[in-house]
Amino acid sequence: MSWKVFDEYVERYDKWFEENYITALNELNLIRSFDIEHPSLEVGVGTGFFSSRLNIDFGLDPSYNMLLKSFHRGVESIYGFGENLPFRESIFKTILIIVTLCFLSDPHKVLKEVYRVLVYGGRLLTCIVPRDSPWGKLYIRRKLDGHVFYRYARFYTVDEVIDLLNNMGFKVGIVRGILSYEPFEEPYIEEPSEEYIGKGFVCIESIK
Repeated sequence: MSWKVFDEYVERYDKWFEENYITALNELNLIRSFDIEHPSLEVGVGTGFFSSRLNIDFGLDPSYNMLLKSFHRGVESIYGFGENLPFRESIFKTILIIVTLCFLSDPHKVLKEVYRVLVYGGRLLTCIVPRDSPWGKLYIRRKLDGHVFYRYARFYTVDEVIDLLNNMGFKVGIVRGILSYEPFEEPYIEEPSEEYIGKGFVCIESIK
């Protein structure tokens, strides 16, 4: 299972945000451009980089070591799996899945659970590295080279995720992207854009 490698290499995972801070900040600013209502949950919270800065109420992850990091960053951290969310029906107004989608063995089951625990009219924000973007192509090459994390990933295009969300009963709304620069170019701060084609990080808002 892919979550076990994150449990083992938590420091390596967390170091990415430090080494790629401008890129991570751009991703954070893209997420901030969407309305986040409370109570909120991040499925696949990891070490809490995003949730701690977005004031997300709860973060869920199957990795204890990741959760320790997110807990120390002030996130209410809960052990669990997206395929079986430990919450009653219709309690969250916003749920975030940030990059986690590509590591799920059964995304349909996770999205079904997300739908269950969202209130009617609640938002799901799904953020991905599109397969057909320069960043996605780099990560696919790394996957083929046996990269410790990306070897477990299945990357999607934006259209594939939109189709998946529609098929699960969500109504897709705003789609925005960021990261106009390519992986080996000098990073710079930029603004989120609804011109998302070719961008390296894209967030898709959908409504229950």
